[in-house]
Amino acid sequence: MKRSSVLPLVCLVLALFISLPATAADSVAERPRVGLVLSGGGAKGMAHVGVLRVLEEMRIPVDIVVGTSAGSAVGALYASGMSVAEIEQRFIKLDWLSSFRDDPGRAYKPVRRKQVDWRFPVTPGLGVSSDGLHLGAGIIAGQNLGFILNELTHSVALVEDFDRLPIPFRAVATDLETGDMVVLGSGNLATAVRASMSIPGVYAPVSLNGRLLVDGGIANNLPVSVAREMGADIIIAVDITDELMGPDQLREAFSVFGQLTTIMTRRNADQQLKLLGEKDVLIRPDLEGYGSADFFNAPVLFELGASGARAHAVELNPLAASNEAWHAYRSRLASVSHSAGLIAGIVIEHDRRLGREFLRERIRQKIGEPLDVGALESDLKRIYGLGYYETVSYSQSPSPDGTLLIIKVQEKSWGPNYLSFGLNYEDNFDGDTRFNLAASLRMTELNELGAEWQTGAQLGTEPHIRTQWYQPLDYGYERFLLVGAEYSRDTVSVYDSGGERVAELDVALSQADLGLGMELGANAEASFTYARGYASVDKQIGAAVAPEDALHQGNVSLQLMHDSLDDAFFPREGAFAGIRGRLEREDLGSDRHFDSITGMALGTGSWKGFTLTGLLYAHTVTRGNAGIENAVRLGGFRRLSAYAPGQITGDSAAMASVYARQTFGGPITPWFAGMGLETGNAWESLSDAGWNSSVKSWSVFAGVDTFLGPVQVATAYSNRDSWAAYLNIGFSFTQIFY
Repeated sequence: MKRSSVLPLVCLVLALFISLPATAADSVAERPRVGLVLSGGGAKGMAHVGVLRVLEEMRIPVDIVVGTSAGSAVGALYASGMSVAEIEQRFIKLDWLSSFRDDPGRAYKPVRRKQVDWRFPVTPGLGVSSDGLHLGAGIIAGQNLGFILNELTHSVALVEDFDRLPIPFRAVATDLETGDMVVLGSGNLATAVRASMSIPGVYAPVSLNGRLLVDGGIANNLPVSVAREMGADIIIAVDITDELMGPDQLREAFSVFGQLTTIMTRRNADQQLKLLGEKDVLIRPDLEGYGSADFFNAPVLFELGASGARAHAVELNPLAASNEAWHAYRSRLASVSHSAGLIAGIVIEHDRRLGREFLRERIRQKIGEPLDVGALESDLKRIYGLGYYETVSYSQSPSPDGTLLIIKVQEKSWGPNYLSFGLNYEDNFDGDTRFNLAASLRMTELNELGAEWQTGAQLGTEPHIRTQWYQPLDYGYERFLLVGAEYSRDTVSVYDSGGERVAELDVALSQADLGLGMELGANAEASFTYARGYASVDKQIGAAVAPEDALHQGNVSLQLMHDSLDDAFFPREGAFAGIRGRLEREDLGSDRHFDSITGMALGTGSWKGFTLTGLLYAHTVTRGNAGIENAVRLGGFRRLSAYAPGQITGDSAAMASVYARQTFGGPITPWFAGMGLETGNAWESLSDAGWNSSVKSWSVFAGVDTFLGPVQVATAYSNRDSWAAYLNIGFSFTQIFY
């Protein structure tokens, strides 16, 4: 072959080779920059995950992610490098209900709070000060939501510039003061998402850089303009904004309120849609029948989002990359690493009322060690469980010496004095009705060590008033002093051996007490108390069974208690154990001379909605005569239910019971049904106790769990052919011990 004929052939081959990258390689530098815009819409935002799945199936690289509200949450996870499969699994397993609660759980509360939470369970976020009552800025402060977002974004916790994420990202929020859109492109990623999701009136606003930020949907629910400003050439917009309702649907207050919210988001979304060009892609998944609260339909919403994206496959296909380009794109994202390293220091942002040592004493994280996220969140939950702070959060920040752990506490704007309430009701439909309303004022942070003063009053058939000063003796609450006073009155019925009521008397007790205590870990404490007071019979009907004169009381008691129950009324997990010894002596100011021991053990566990609970209770007078004012009384709901309240009375008593229940219905309004077996009796001495001398009570019950505690109906039958029926509100197993 002649040389002159070879040259054109070589040139042709070289031209083809050089042209390949431009036509087939789809290099990131030459292909259009794709911006993904995700709108807000509550639970419907999980449809965004289905869209992401289809984009990956079609090998469409995303170069920019912008999101509002729920869209910011999904977008932040994807931009942080989390795979679509992992996002799906996280959302399916996520405890969505906890994101709408601030309370981290009863397990994180101090033991002293657990002793009274059954009496005052309703804590509506009411604060008291000299200028009146105050409410928080939102129904939910967002405490648990903050923990959830921190955990989901922990892999990029050190990224302070969102352009340095695997995919550049922006979250959109709204300035509550001006209504202006705020684009968040730096700072803590979890905080940015939390601000973008802060629905006004539901979640408290997020204070960031001198601004109060709320849900971005108010200002821009479909932030196409933000993606354009970031340099997006082509935009894939996913719009899940609600459509406006027609007149036939606007018949109730909730629908009218929802329409007002939709008007704001729909109008600004429509304005953003006008910015889309011919090459842009708009995806509107068909989510009819699903609302912003359908968090437990994640798999369905994923599929609806995916179906919505596949309907636009023809429009999306030109954006697909070759296999080589796609793998290069995914490899580049995977190579972005932001390792936190060792903790070089702990910074606690200053709070006004309590000393810095108060918080530092409660954080176990050590300098020079990797961050222990589980232990840190547990510590912060216990700090939050004290009830002083609206939010307790953490973030990480790089420094020349390593990673700084930053603890931020935001004190309650409606504190530091709080109101709580309670209700207790029991009716056996046979003349024994007990109804009590209770309220408590808790004054906190009274000095640098965290002293508290709580006064609670219960009015009704069983009046009870107690005021108590709690003074820690160190920053860690390990040792404390208690000074208190209380008054209570109860109607006591006396029955003969045949079960007939022979007398009824009102017994009033009043006392002042001084105690020293020590915390024994997170869920236990020991206390030693001296009490001095009076017992008197105010009214006596029927047979004379008690002295009319007031009796002096003077005693010392030692109490050990463990309480890890997850709920005061409706426990599913945990245990309770308590033992109390009491010595009543003349030298201590008493007219009586006796020793007594009270003990109780409770354990409960659950599996797939089935809960089994076992209880053992005993009280015995080991020496002397305690008198009727100190007698133990059984009978009534869950105290040998087939018998009337107080029908089984004596110096010593014991009871063993087991209850099985099954929970039905959804997570919002669960109801339950079950059955129980109780056996026990009262004797002059526990040495007389035995299976043959005990009574048995079988019961069936059903009810619903409410903010006041379980509302339940029950019927019980005994081996001595007696029946009873009950309507009960607010029963707690632990009140048997107290």
